Amino acid sequence: MNLHERTTPQTDGELRASWASRGAGRLSQEEQEYKQQLFRKLVKVMDLTLLSSLAEREARQQVQQVCESLMSKDTLPFNAGTRQRIVTELQDEVLGLGPLETLLADKTISDILVNGTTPIYVERRGKLEQTALRFDSDAHLMSIIDRIVSGVGRRIDESSPMVDARLKDGSRVNAVIAPLAIDGPMLSIRRFAVETLGVDSLIDYGSLSPEIAQLMEKVVKARLNVLVSGGTGAGKTTLLNVLSSFIPHNERIVTIEDSAELQLQQPHVGRLETRPPNIEGKGEISQRDLVRNSLRMRPDRIVVGEVRGGEAFDMLQAMNTGHDGSLTTVHANTPRDALTRIENMVAMSGYQLPPQALRSQIVSAIDVVVQIERQEDGVRRLVSVQEVNGQEGDVITMSEIFRFEREGLDAEGKVVGRYLATGVVPGFHDLLKRRGLDPGLEIFQNTGGGQRPWI
Repeated sequence: MNLHERTTPQTDGELRASWASRGAGRLSQEEQEYKQQLFRKLVKVMDLTLLSSLAEREARQQVQQVCESLMSKDTLPFNAGTRQRIVTELQDEVLGLGPLETLLADKTISDILVNGTTPIYVERRGKLEQTALRFDSDAHLMSIIDRIVSGVGRRIDESSPMVDARLKDGSRVNAVIAPLAIDGPMLSIRRFAVETLGVDSLIDYGSLSPEIAQLMEKVVKARLNVLVSGGTGAGKTTLLNVLSSFIPHNERIVTIEDSAELQLQQPHVGRLETRPPNIEGKGEISQRDLVRNSLRMRPDRIVVGEVRGGEAFDMLQAMNTGHDGSLTTVHANTPRDALTRIENMVAMSGYQLPPQALRSQIVSAIDVVVQIERQEDGVRRLVSVQEVNGQEGDVITMSEIFRFEREGLDAEGKVVGRYLATGVVPGFHDLLKRRGLDPGLEIFQNTGGGQRPWI
């Protein structure tokens, strides 16, 4: 054996990551049956409720020792690797999230999708894949869902069959059970990025160009209000993280989210999260409540993870009353659709404003709309940067500053295109100059072949 080769046993996490990277599936039927037998023996000889008082590492060691002791009394046709895998899966069942632990150990997975007892699907690099893993029964899946939601003080049952929660690492969880889920409980996990992507990473991935990054940095530092628009899974939160990284470190930031996902690196950040109603239907704290309260917290910047209801009106009021430099996201397919959605959400707040007055508020509040899109090749790309100019009659006028111009697909199915400046100099250019943040007029010029292509 090479002297530099590792001789100590792998940890459970390393084993799970190794199995996941090799695409390893479920245990065989015989191995599954033995695992169930071993679990029943484990329950008889151990008080599993006492494990919750131990640190996770110590609890796993206790389970490992008891399992090895029980297995030593049996004549097994399994090799050492299979035995260790049986023990690790039992540890996951008792202390963790069962078959999900293998997938959570794989850092290349961004989403985990469970539909009852059918095979679990995952998303890697923007593409869905079917795994060989699945839950043994609906009861097995329900026990894991209960473990997740009870860990954050929430509940799920027939009277409240939908729930949003999060894992210890910050991953966002949504669960739906009967009677809403017809074919068994459904569980969706949006992984929490352990490594925060920076602007350089997005440039390397082709998600935006250096020119757009340069402009957006100056836009944020100049305290313009930015709305990030995109569909589900388009990368809005990731882009919002990148934009918020441009906020100076001497400013106080208050973030407001349904489920805390933002990873701001500044030292002075106050994080607020909504609270659902209790079992009696009372005690709910909505995003709108938090937006209103944040105005009393002396924020320099307000960052709302996503506006989706009546809080849109309070957000507009904040932007129009001195809380400039705010950032937020909205679900929409185009920049103009994003403004229309803001209108609709203000209507949801109960305020009956004339359309022209409401659009005047939107024009005054929002300076820049950034559209991001997940394309066929799985890459999230910023496809448009538009300025909100003003209002002509009842119509909000906008001008596009940058766009992603598609040219087609290559032989491998990857999108081919490039980022282009439209040649339009935005109206906020003078503001950038006055604040010492002039990016130069050349950044807005369409130089054709001089633009960097993205494949």
